[in-house]
Amino acid sequence: MVLSILQGARILATGSAVPDLCVKNEELSKIVDTSNEWIVNRTGIQERRILNKKEESIITLASLASIKALKNASMNPLDIDLIILATSSPNDLFGSAAQVQAEIGAYNAVAFDLTAACSGFVLGIITAAQFIQNGSYHNILVIGADVLSKWIDWSDRNTCILFGDGAGAVIIQSCAKEDNGILGFQLNTNGKEAHQLSIPYEKNYIIKTRNDILDINQGQFKYLHMNGKEVYKFAVSQVPISISKCLKSLNILPEHVQWLLLHQANKRILHAVANRLSISFNKIISNLNKYGNTSAASIPLALDEAIKDKKIKKDDIIVISGFGAGLTWGTVVIQWKC
Repeated sequence: MVLSILQGARILATGSAVPDLCVKNEELSKIVDTSNEWIVNRTGIQERRILNKKEESIITLASLASIKALKNASMNPLDIDLIILATSSPNDLFGSAAQVQAEIGAYNAVAFDLTAACSGFVLGIITAAQFIQNGSYHNILVIGADVLSKWIDWSDRNTCILFGDGAGAVIIQSCAKEDNGILGFQLNTNGKEAHQLSIPYEKNYIIKTRNDILDINQGQFKYLHMNGKEVYKFAVSQVPISISKCLKSLNILPEHVQWLLLHQANKRILHAVANRLSISFNKIISNLNKYGNTSAASIPLALDEAIKDKKIKKDDIIVISGFGAGLTWGTVVIQWKC
């Protein structure tokens, strides 16, 4: 979708944070029946970061990533108008964005959570762009953060090898229309396949109130469930279509794209999508080997590292695509303006 805008929006700065605990494949091989070679060959993951300190939570990671982004933008937290926290593992089921707002001192900001799993950060960028481009807000902090380690069955080798914890943040700021950096987007959902990747809620007991006035079914969330084969087929078939549609709407050819930044799920998916788009593997931004699948954090975490490494230059075209639970997937095309 090509945006109709009153004013432009651009990413001003980035920041990221990961836990201190680094768990290598060799360590996982002592927990489940696997090996470093098996994991690397099938996923590209060599290690991941896991949050294990009792006093730390997703708030800790999200706040640290946000503070780094604010520092890189030389911006006072009080200048932030809106905070969007993309997460599927909040510290509070009612939401964690407000806790981040308080933690970083952004007291003038409205704050809310956005839940779309691995597509969450893409949806967060698009939502922020809408608020800015229609003139509602001027400085928006978008955070992608997840701590899926607390929802993983660590005896299930099909999932425990894949996921890690982390957070990434960007500050999106209003600018002149001619400097607009959020060029367009394309979004999709297929709820019929939601069962392929989920953290399901299971009713497991009934509370009887006095005199049996109410019978209340209660339960708890189970471990993360993923049908790996189906998720792989979904990603490699639908993500290239989404990217192609978005580029076509903007009259941008794949060869004019400088960087391809996909959700960091699996190296085979990254290469398959690039191959179908005829985009060189050299244009793929990836840090999957160091962090694994960090869900909503994966894209901003990789973007921040690419900025630190000075890979991305002014006016580079970056195709960003997220995909995962829901099933949801989407693309946003940006032009780097800093």
